[in-house]
Amino acid sequence: MVIATTAGIKVSIQVKYEGYVSARRKYAFSYIVNIQNTSSSTVQLLRRHWFIKDSTGDSREVEGEGVIGKQPILAPNQSHEYTSWSPLDSEIGIMYGTFLMQNTLTEELFDVEVPLFKMVTPARSN
Repeated sequence: MVIATTAGIKVSIQVKYEGYVSARRKYAFSYIVNIQNTSSSTVQLLRRHWFIKDSTGDSREVEGEGVIGKQPILAPNQSHEYTSWSPLDSEIGIMYGTFLMQNTLTEELFDVEVPLFKMVTPARSN
């Protein structure tokens, strides 16, 4: 598990290798993202911005509203968890990025770090 905290917003990531999809010639990885508001303000997640890289040199950037179709509002001590996945062309890759958050009272926008996490098949992790 990797963890980063920015402005009282704690982001934790757990990764799991799901297997090789031979029909698509891709290595599939799922990841669970937990976003916890440890600040004293209510915040809303507005956007995501991900960077995905694998060991073949392939690099992708993914941007969009919210996460899996949601823009969760988190009061102090609340959390939001979701699961997503990423296909890679190789057995090793990384992901990292930011979430654009907004303080619901002041309307201040701020970026929250999504910590870099590795995606490695069991055969390559030894």
